[in-house]
Amino acid sequence: MDQYLANQLATSGIFEVVTDPMKADAIFTDQVGEAFQKKLDDLYPPPTPPKTPPEATKPAADTGANLDVGESTVPDPKAAKGGLGDVDFGGPTVRTGTIGRGKGNFFVVDRSSRAVLWSVYERPKNNTPGELTKTAGRVVKHLRDDLTDKKPGE
Repeated sequence: MDQYLANQLATSGIFEVVTDPMKADAIFTDQVGEAFQKKLDDLYPPPTPPKTPPEATKPAADTGANLDVGESTVPDPKAAKGGLGDVDFGGPTVRTGTIGRGKGNFFVVDRSSRAVLWSVYERPKNNTPGELTKTAGRVVKHLRDDLTDKKPGE
């Protein structure tokens, strides 16, 4: 189903469909929950928290030494990449590919906040290419109508 949906989304021009997960602003999926969250963590690992420098070692009181001995801090290259919000990807893009053998539910999930932005239920009658194309077309039509606040039948 993901290929049919990607085709319909790309053809409609509603979203730019990307194959590189790092360029996606949102993800089209047929499931949400723990397994989906794990997949998001794999694709978009949370940023590494910056290391805090250890406190300087204080000299013994009886030495009178005035040395400040501490560990040198080298920036962590993983932390230098920053969080997901540090990159501006421009216009709306959607990544497909997290669609398996769903039961007709489709969700658009924001990559950064992981909030469900939109959902619809549209189950294909069978798995023939013609029916999957029609179902993907109906899903995209629902999305277009909801984005333009156009009510069905108008």
